[in-house]
Amino acid sequence: MAAAGAAALTLTAGLATPLNPAPQQAAAADSGKKTLTVAVAQSVDSLSPFLAVRLVSTSINRLMYEYLTDYDPKDAHPVPGLATGWKPSADKLTWTYTIRKNAKWSDGRPVTADDAAWTYTKMMTDQGAATANGSYVSNFKQVTAPSPTKLVITLKKPQSTMEAIDVPIVPRHIWEKVKDFTKFNNDQTFPIVGDGPFVVTDYKADSYVKLKANKTFWRGAPKFDELVFKYYKDNDAAVAALQKGEVSFVQNLTPTQATKLRTTPDIKVNDAPGRRFYALATNPGARAKDGTKFGNGDPSLLDERVRHALFLAIDRKTLIDKVFQGHAVDGEGYIPPRFSTYYWKPSADQAMGYDPAKAAALLDQAGYKKNSAGKRVGKNGKPLNYRILCHATDPQDKAVGKYLKEWYGRLGIGLTVDCLDNVTDPWLAGEYDLAFDGWSVNPDPDFVLSIHTCAALPATPKDTGATDNFICDKKYDDLYAKQLAEYDPAKRADLVKQMESRLYDTGYMNVMAYPNAMEAYRSDQIKSITTMPEKSGNIYGQDGYWSWWSAVPANATGSSGGSGSTGVVIGVVVAVVVLAGAGGFFLLRRRSTADDRE
Repeated sequence: MAAAGAAALTLTAGLATPLNPAPQQAAAADSGKKTLTVAVAQSVDSLSPFLAVRLVSTSINRLMYEYLTDYDPKDAHPVPGLATGWKPSADKLTWTYTIRKNAKWSDGRPVTADDAAWTYTKMMTDQGAATANGSYVSNFKQVTAPSPTKLVITLKKPQSTMEAIDVPIVPRHIWEKVKDFTKFNNDQTFPIVGDGPFVVTDYKADSYVKLKANKTFWRGAPKFDELVFKYYKDNDAAVAALQKGEVSFVQNLTPTQATKLRTTPDIKVNDAPGRRFYALATNPGARAKDGTKFGNGDPSLLDERVRHALFLAIDRKTLIDKVFQGHAVDGEGYIPPRFSTYYWKPSADQAMGYDPAKAAALLDQAGYKKNSAGKRVGKNGKPLNYRILCHATDPQDKAVGKYLKEWYGRLGIGLTVDCLDNVTDPWLAGEYDLAFDGWSVNPDPDFVLSIHTCAALPATPKDTGATDNFICDKKYDDLYAKQLAEYDPAKRADLVKQMESRLYDTGYMNVMAYPNAMEAYRSDQIKSITTMPEKSGNIYGQDGYWSWWSAVPANATGSSGGSGSTGVVIGVVVAVVVLAGAGGFFLLRRRSTADDRE
């Protein structure tokens, strides 16, 4: 990354008296503590940065641990993080980073290059430590720390993501005591030692995560003394809590909720282009790297014609108009239009628009014709009946599920909409046919591209891989390797678009929409907060820690607290949304029909 840039605070709101502050918030105000409470629709999967893949978890990790580089909130270009500067060798196989001298762990010990070298090396040598972010270091040959302020990474071959290694750096003196990285969730000893803008002080599974401001954070301390992520299984309950002043911020709003909140006093609604896509994922046949097949996906989905038929039967315009009520853009390629460098659209001949007649013809060609009862049946005489994984906490999944059931029914295909609290387990086990999928995309798309490579598959059926939904395609893998090694921005962008084209053509991932980020906060609790990008950007799930670090309390007696300490806004936040799981919308910064991980 280059030099750090300053980000302006946006969404300035007026001052007012909070409505019915919760006891906890009232107590905070009485004691002078300024607390910002964020309602989230996704529970934490792990507080370990080596395992966390859900959006809420990776967002919290960004608050706990600094990365080598960050993304500027204004335009997402790389800026200094733990590293103040970096330089590649002439052949670009050796990268040298200068580690800042004034960074400290929250226990008072200095942050050094050795912490970064140990973190990366552990991921390179321990498969458990590589669970969530292993793709970033798979091309590393060696990582050393010649001095406390000098980090050297040697590559096997050129790697274009060296200014965007989205891996939290952990304190070696704490983590070298861990025996099994696959089982250590970092949630037993508090406060958790970190070097980010906030320090985790308490956690209760499926309930909350509490953090306090890190007064020694090198960018400056956050202005709120305490930050709380509170889990709400029901989004209506979260909105009600916002209206009562019990929470300061709510994300993943439905259009109806947003419309109502716009007329509510002391509440500011933010409706901005999102960094996430919303897709229909098909089970390509779950498998492990060792070749073992598992799960119970319908074998008919191995036929590309069937997968295309399912997408052709979806009226995306109706979904945009009726489900998203216009607060989304028609889905096409894998990268949302917000990232213009990598945004791709299919050609006119390639595009799969709403065409039920063509869908029916493809099913006929694939050997699934209608019987006398109007049901599509295969050679075995069994009718096509699919199961689609749906997030119980996401109203969009449920609404879209009803439309799909109707449209597929017209084709003669049965559809069972399985709305579950936990979609992660069946997804990882390959026990699904279809699933609502979605990811929050980073400014550098490498991560969301890597989760569809053969290397991302689990080692064995018992292991957890980095894969999204078990895609393994040689043509795609070849393109992935080429884009990773390409330093020329234009050439790399072209390779990424070829990858998107390949994903589109194979039909394993069918993007239906790019939803807006719809969120709201209490302007009588939060005076101003940084959006990303700075103009018309989101607050929750940024590529960095900017929103919560920059948030300014509205006054000294608000339900979330009062005035705050000073700080300088520089950087970016990452990842987004609702209930996700490891494996679909779920895992790996991963899917959840509302936003998931980065």
